[in-house]
Amino acid sequence: MKPSLSRGLVRGGPSRRTAVFSLAALAAGLAAPAVRAQSKYPEKPVRVILPFGAGGVADVTARLVAAALGNKLGQNFVIENMPGAGGIAAARAAISAGSDGYTLMLQTNGTAISVPLFNHLPFDPVKDFVPISTIGYFTCDFIVNASSPYRTLGDFLKAAKDKPGTLNVGTINVGSTQNLTAELFKSMAGVDVVIVPFRGSPDVVVALLRDDIQMGIDFYAALKPTLDSGKARALATSAPQRSPELPNVPTVQEAGVAGFDVTAWNGLYAPKGTPDDIVQTLNKALHDVLADPDLKKRALDLGIDTKASTPAELDARMRGDIAKWGQVIAKANIPKQ
Repeated sequence: MKPSLSRGLVRGGPSRRTAVFSLAALAAGLAAPAVRAQSKYPEKPVRVILPFGAGGVADVTARLVAAALGNKLGQNFVIENMPGAGGIAAARAAISAGSDGYTLMLQTNGTAISVPLFNHLPFDPVKDFVPISTIGYFTCDFIVNASSPYRTLGDFLKAAKDKPGTLNVGTINVGSTQNLTAELFKSMAGVDVVIVPFRGSPDVVVALLRDDIQMGIDFYAALKPTLDSGKARALATSAPQRSPELPNVPTVQEAGVAGFDVTAWNGLYAPKGTPDDIVQTLNKALHDVLADPDLKKRALDLGIDTKASTPAELDARMRGDIAKWGQVIAKANIPKQ
């Protein structure tokens, strides 16, 4: 075969040198896709966009996980904070960046709330994004002033039924997870309490210590200093199972409100169209890093129980929370934004 090929190259048109170069170029062109297909993701830094400002629990947790992912996969995972109502700015930035796996977005149960809360949300967290994995779960805690006569949530419920409309429950702003937790509690427990929204968590704590409100509902990280100081005590936590950071505090369900469940969460998403092999690479890496005992302990100090999921589980959680909080918002007559 080789001699006949040489003769053909001499007799027929292009010189042998030109033909050899042409064959080499063809071979290189054919080989290039194979090389790309075998390339290891990630080959450059990955952006992780957060719909929150710097310094909060979500930001600190995301940076903790991003550093662990970077060590695991050999590239930097760079946090970019883009706060804004409904996560709109963050979602737009993530979607416009494309679906090559180098821009990701943190979404939360707050994202699910935004769907029924906003009249015209310019993105769909289900249709415009691909779920990768949950990062962690956290609960809302029900606390009272240390001098409060209510030793249990059952005591508070009894007082609320005996004196309808006289007890105040403080949360942060209307439409927040904390505020909707209070609305769900009011509805499911069948009590007439006044839900008082404040600008931020510190305002809730101050009002509780002044006895302007008789109970506060917020995330553990916001309440930890006050609980640790002994100025307040926790009556209940919102998830079906007891909270890892407050294992001796009963759940709202244990206090007699059957079926009550508020489990806040955050998870990692990629823009729609991101290749499945990239999603699976990230999912596997998250399963590995979130199981690390040191990372779990550091996250738990912030009130986050780190735990990975499958993409399908995260998708089901988002869809379920959109439906759940839509019903709570409608029942509470909370105006759309």
